[in-house]
Amino acid sequence: MYYRKILSLTGSLLLVFATLALGYAKPVTKTDNEALRRTQTIEPINLAILIQDDLISQVSNEIGVTKDFIRSLPAGSSVMVSYITAGSLQVRQPFTTDLDKAARSLRIPTASTNSSPFNPYVEVLEAVKKFDGDAKKANAILLISDGLDTSRGFDSTAAGHTLDLERVIKEANRRRVAVYSFYAPSVGLTSRSNLAASYGQSSLQRLGDDTGGKAFFQGLNGFVTFDSYFSRLREEFAKAY
Repeated sequence: MYYRKILSLTGSLLLVFATLALGYAKPVTKTDNEALRRTQTIEPINLAILIQDDLISQVSNEIGVTKDFIRSLPAGSSVMVSYITAGSLQVRQPFTTDLDKAARSLRIPTASTNSSPFNPYVEVLEAVKKFDGDAKKANAILLISDGLDTSRGFDSTAAGHTLDLERVIKEANRRRVAVYSFYAPSVGLTSRSNLAASYGQSSLQRLGDDTGGKAFFQGLNGFVTFDSYFSRLREEFAKAY
């Protein structure tokens, strides 16, 4: 009889504790659901990666993390890898669903003024036109560039409002291509002039805003790594796709 009373009392206590635990359980909030949604796998996308060839030598240290990002894309994604060099678009890898092959096509930028483009947007426009209009996948460009276009001179009225930038925005919207960008200074003006850097960033900002993409930069004096860029880019992709 004594043992039965002990067991009965123990069961009652367990029931009380369970009830209290349920009462203090944290409810599922909208924030929790949003965090869960962002961790879900994104849909396959068509992604063109464009790298300006005359960026400073530190960019070469980020090739490894860029390869990792390509390989982390969902199966079925199609990737193109190109370099903006000496006024032309050098396609290292046309669109392919072989993500490892696309990653291996990356090379170290030359970091030389001999590779400097007149402005990057002529080549970005060329890249936009390589999307075939596959309605089953979202289209996006990742542009790694200083964003500077001095084709209309070097003054405040030109920043973000050059003719080639306008053409890119118009064509990207027509083909439904969102343009994301990572800012990095080149070995030219943007590594020596904060004003030039701010003009380049203004153009990248407008390109992202007006095409449904986003520009990423860390102040005017270069960057540490692309790690934070890719982390934020994954969040943007999770929200958009």
